[in-house]
Amino acid sequence: MGYIWNPNLETGYEKVDEQHKQLFTALNDIADAFQEGRGSEEIFSTLEFLAGYTAMHFSAEEEVMQKYEYPNYTVHKQSHDNFKITVAELFKRLRDEGSSEDLIVNVTATIGDWLISHIRVDDIKMTSFIEQHGGTF
Repeated sequence: MGYIWNPNLETGYEKVDEQHKQLFTALNDIADAFQEGRGSEEIFSTLEFLAGYTAMHFSAEEEVMQKYEYPNYTVHKQSHDNFKITVAELFKRLRDEGSSEDLIVNVTATIGDWLISHIRVDDIKMTSFIEQHGGTF
């Protein structure tokens, strides 16, 4: 099962939405690499890209939240920090246990479900606030 981008996830900011789409693509690439038997190194490489791209994306969001004094900045940033920890733990499990079907399903579901929830709740609130205050990304 892949994660499909849909209009319900749009924030109204093309740059943010494009970054979110890249995260979905990377997430689906992990599952595809496993299903197509392309090997653990490709899975690890894609997960590393996902982690790095996520960190860049979070940093950009956090910079804008600070610039416009977003009142939920601390909670939103903590959510980002917790997610980075989760991804690091999943990466460690993949390194330690190998890329079994159950673990790949767990990795993609954990990351995908978090992304969808975070976008629909936290990012929509944040981008709405930024828009109301004349901000942009």
